[in-house]
Amino acid sequence: MNVKTVLKFVRNTVIALALLAVGGWVAFVPSAKEPPYQFVTAWGGKGDAPGQFNDPTGIAVARAEVFVSDSRNGRIQVFDTDGHFKRQFGAPGTEPGKLGRPMNLTIHGNELYVAEYFNDRVQVFGLDGTSKRTMGKSGSGPGEFNAPGGIAVAPNGDLFIADFYNHRIQHLKADGSFIRQWGTTGKIGIWAGQFNYPTDVALGADGTLYAADGYNDRIQVFGPDGAFRRKWGGPFAMNIFGPFNGWFATVTRVALDQSGNVFVADFYNHRIQKFTADGEFLTSFGAKGRGPGQLDHAIAVAAADDGTVFVADFGNNRIQKWRPGK
Repeated sequence: MNVKTVLKFVRNTVIALALLAVGGWVAFVPSAKEPPYQFVTAWGGKGDAPGQFNDPTGIAVARAEVFVSDSRNGRIQVFDTDGHFKRQFGAPGTEPGKLGRPMNLTIHGNELYVAEYFNDRVQVFGLDGTSKRTMGKSGSGPGEFNAPGGIAVAPNGDLFIADFYNHRIQHLKADGSFIRQWGTTGKIGIWAGQFNYPTDVALGADGTLYAADGYNDRIQVFGPDGAFRRKWGGPFAMNIFGPFNGWFATVTRVALDQSGNVFVADFYNHRIQKFTADGEFLTSFGAKGRGPGQLDHAIAVAAADDGTVFVADFGNNRIQKWRPGK
């Protein structure tokens, strides 16, 4: 083989690899369809005084109020949508009304559902902070939990719970009795319907279930009948993490807006990503830092009825408010 032939071979190989790289980028890194959200304001700071946080881990919005899991302080704090403190409830402990590292929050009707990571239970409060009931206990059996991370509530009161260390999603009746589960108890998996430390769940208006498959760096979607529908996050959504559009580096929260769009807290990428209900990437916002509009481990997100989005900025011990870009 002469030098000219070798050079031609090298050139063609380089071209082929470049085309493969471009094709892979187009296939696996989608372009934004919407402008990024715009930062509005932030509040908080580390401490235990009203309006301060020690590891905020969950957030929910209802009736112009923002509810925040202040996990290490063992309490829920409530603010208006501009960040003004209104009230708080809870204290560290295991008794009814007390909390053991509250995680993701869900509001259904006039009640706040709190996943308690340390207490291995779900506790339900009135929006005024009155403890109403608890369900679950430590374990791996039906209706038992090992560090629950998030809850979704169906219109009929059925519960869907991300059971973190048990690597499963449980479907329970409103009274806590077991219906079914997704995932194999105690077993990590990367295939469809399997989980690697699931962190949260959300329900669409049609009963579609969205599961934040935390350490698999993806979202999994199941139909109202429980059948697997789709997954997204990185190439083939098979535990390949990265900083690109549509990829994740540990998902810690999944939330829907009034239009059914899906917001995902992308923890180690320090950002929020937004998708259509079918998983089409729309936009993202946030970047690592301590300044306005920067995030240090975005752990939770919630969308208000007017389109405003609130983010629990874990490492900065604060809450951020964002609005859609123009």
